[in-house]
Amino acid sequence: MRFILPSILLFLAACGSSPESTENAGTESDSSMATTTTTDSAADNTLTDAEKSEGWALLFDGQTKNGWHSYNKKGDLNDWQVENGTLTLNSKKRDFDIVTDKEYENFHFKIDWNISEGGNSGIMFGVNEAPKYDRDFYTGPEMQVLDNERHSDAKIPKHRAGDLYDLISCSTETVKPAGQWNTAEIIKNNGALEFKLNGTTVVTTTMWDDNWKKMVAGSKFKEWKDFGTFRKGVIALQDHGDKVMYKNIKLKEL
Repeated sequence: MRFILPSILLFLAACGSSPESTENAGTESDSSMATTTTTDSAADNTLTDAEKSEGWALLFDGQTKNGWHSYNKKGDLNDWQVENGTLTLNSKKRDFDIVTDKEYENFHFKIDWNISEGGNSGIMFGVNEAPKYDRDFYTGPEMQVLDNERHSDAKIPKHRAGDLYDLISCSTETVKPAGQWNTAEIIKNNGALEFKLNGTTVVTTTMWDDNWKKMVAGSKFKEWKDFGTFRKGVIALQDHGDKVMYKNIKLKEL
């Protein structure tokens, strides 16, 4: 019996140390994973070293509305707010679209968007600011931003998320539901136009050729003779009266 007791004590001691060892191991593993995730994920509204070397520029710093103004400077942008690193529209007025201070001609544009339930917005480019134009969509083509599941526009062909609004439907739908983030890209280079949504090319066309003119003539824009004609213009985010959030807005001139 005197040999059994020490054996039991040794066994109990070994068992007593196991939970502490397991907990420490788990903590070290979790810490390692957290570090890896933080390192691999780029922070919102920043540029990586690679993007900087490739010529990308941030159009939204995540903290201010610097670099943006209301279309034709008709508003004071009070309805557009910077919230938690996003450029957020909370208005129901449908008054003022927000546009870049600079004009761009050939570019690769990226932006993340998150639309509210039943919401509608849009991203326009080649927008001309002149007193004779009351609204930016009189001149600038649009990539549609929409809740496809709830908004009535989704029932209309060429009006769904990712479409070249009223001109070309997405070749495939890759949009995520309302409340989730989508990444949109517009690539325009000497008339060649490409839309990407969540990494997939969804629209390709050529601007200003005979087919483009035919498409415009068969659309709701046919009465606006200057629509889609400007080679250079500002980029606009639409105030459609629904809450929408934008972030990670960046552009590389081509």
